[in-house]
Amino acid sequence: MHTEETAQIQVIPADKEKIKKIWMTAGILGLVTALEFLIAFTVPHEMETLRVSIFVAMTIVKAFYIVGEFMHLKYEVKALIWSILIPMILVTWLLIALIHEGSAIYNAIYL
Repeated sequence: MHTEETAQIQVIPADKEKIKKIWMTAGILGLVTALEFLIAFTVPHEMETLRVSIFVAMTIVKAFYIVGEFMHLKYEVKALIWSILIPMILVTWLLIALIHEGSAIYNAIYL
């Protein structure tokens, strides 16, 4: 005699707190992105340096928020957070310095 076993699917009730946290995170990231678009279309082109600086700052804010929430870094010990944060700050400073020096050399040679 042949018997068929039916698979039992158990539906787990939704964890409302986790879903609320995900929507809150999406809302905050969406708000920062909306502010970036607002700045992109309202800040005049004559203030290009200010606009780019704001974009970089907002991108860093979004990156920290994403790393903190989705990679759970904000729940780690402070030493680990600082061991990631300090090199990132130094690399950012290095990039800014190289871009500044490179533009100064370009302006001295070609302008």
